[in-house]
This record gives sequence, structure tokens and C-alpha cells, in this order.
Amino acid sequence: MKQAATADGPQLTVVDSKLMKRVFYVFAALAVLSVAISLGGKWFGRSIAMAGYTDDTTIYEVVIGNNVIAAPANVIRFDQARRDGIASRLDLYLRYPEMDGYSEATRDDFNNTGPRKNIIFLSLERQIMSRDMSGRFAPIYSALIAQPGTSGPGGTTLYGFTEKSGYLNEVLAVGNRRGKDPFVARCLSGPSAAQSLAPCERDILVGDKLSLTYRFPKEFLVDWQALDAAIATEAARMLKTGR
Repeated sequence: MKQAATADGPQLTVVDSKLMKRVFYVFAALAVLSVAISLGGKWFGRSIAMAGYTDDTTIYEVVIGNNVIAAPANVIRFDQARRDGIASRLDLYLRYPEMDGYSEATRDDFNNTGPRKNIIFLSLERQIMSRDMSGRFAPIYSALIAQPGTSGPGGTTLYGFTEKSGYLNEVLAVGNRRGKDPFVARCLSGPSAAQSLAPCERDILVGDKLSLTYRFPKEFLVDWQALDAAIATEAARMLKTGR
């Protein structure tokens, strides 16, 4: 209501009720929108901060062939793979030597903003080759490397590849193991190695006809025996093989 001045003095007139309703609805809509933006901003902000990571530790069972891989969500690299069911491949990542997944406490390590590189990337898929990397050294790699090698970290020997090998800008790291095939890993060399988070690669056979390829920082070669044992132990812990 408002006052209207006339010759007879001030009078009271009624403001259009429809207009008041419209004003009320506008303010109500703005209030709801404000709350939605606030909640959405918090969710979206967390989504950006997580950058594809999750700190969820729910265990998912992924089936590859005759194997069940039981892995927590924060160890599985890709969001679409965080589910139970059949897959042709499963990609994981772990912090070494702790062998744990993503969390608020480990965020800097996974974002590579910590003082050192310490993330290992693993891929599990069906075995294609009859031998793993160690088993391929004598029949394949030994014919592709240039002799002699040079002394490498942790007692390894580093060999360059011949020009015809097809392995450009790579070296082969070989560590002798008593009574077993040698430890073998391929590592990038030169500028490409410096730019990579995990320039070294090795594959081993695990479970029932599964191949596990893991990539790691070259600095880990100094501790290659403990590294390889930790990977094998973690694979055995996650794997359930059908009988």
C-alpha cells in the first residue's frame, strides 16, 4: 500500500498484488540459485582439486581372464575402471616404497609436486608373450644390445641398443640374479628421460597367464631387487586366481 496526495488530503491505495508476487518469486529464485551455485562450486572445486584422483578406498573386483584383481579405488588410475566386472586391462598406480594409493596426505606425490619422484604405474592384462622381460633377455635382447655395457645403479649394467634394434633413445638395464634369469628393464635416455615421470619399464608374469608391466623412475634402479620384490608381493596380494 502507498499514500496518494489529493485535494481532499492523503489517501491509501493498494499496490498491485500480482507485482508483489512476481517480486517475491524473483527473490526466491535468486535465493535458490545462490544456494545451488554455492553447493555446485564446492563440488566442482573438489572435483578440480582431485584431478581424477580419489581417496575412496572401496575395494573393486576386476576380472581379467581367470584372475580376479581386488584393488582399492584410490589405487585404480582411471575413474571409468573403478567398478566391479570384466575388463581387458587394469591400470593402477602406487607410491613407492609405501605401496599405497592416493590420499590427502599423498597428494603432492601423486601430483609430482613433492621433493622426489616416487610413483609407480602398473598395467595388468592377458599374457601375450610366452616369456617375461627377464626370460626374453637371452633369446632376444642380448642380440640387440651393444657390447660392452657400462656400470649402472645398484650393480646393474646399462647397455645401449644397436641402431637396427628399433629401440631409439633407450638403454637396457640388466641386474644379475643368482640361479634366476636377470632383472631386465628398458629405460628412456636423453631429454625424453628427464621429461618422463617413469622412464623405466619392466614386465613380469603373474597370476594365471597375466602380464604385469610396471613403469618407474630411473632413480629406483639403485634399489631394483627390493622394487621387483615389492611389485611381486603387491600383485600376489591383490590377485585371486581361479582353480
